[in-house]
Amino acid sequence: MDRFRPVLRAHGVTEQQWRVLRALSATGPIDAGGLAEVCCLLRPSLTRILRDLTARGLIARHTSERDLRVSKISITADGEALIAKVGPHSERQYHEITELLGAGDLEVLYTLLERLEARLVA
Repeated sequence: MDRFRPVLRAHGVTEQQWRVLRALSATGPIDAGGLAEVCCLLRPSLTRILRDLTARGLIARHTSERDLRVSKISITADGEALIAKVGPHSERQYHEITELLGAGDLEVLYTLLERLEARLVA
């Protein structure tokens, strides 16, 4: 994360907030439980993150039409603008990491991490 932190800090975003914004950009509107799972965050941590991102106008909460007890979370235009600003830096860092390790080894690493995660859950 050392490669990513300086740019995130310059834009006033924590690593976890960035993860939430990226997930919302990719998934579209989602409930808090699904978002916590996608981002691998505990619900109490996610609650604080959502409060901060909402206050900054980077995300919005909307009550579900089907179930008024459920709210959907989505990224706002300001959130997407932040993704557009910071995203290219992030992509450059991922490219450099791929160049350093090699695409094949990186795939092996991802596979091993997924296997570890599955075993930890089981």
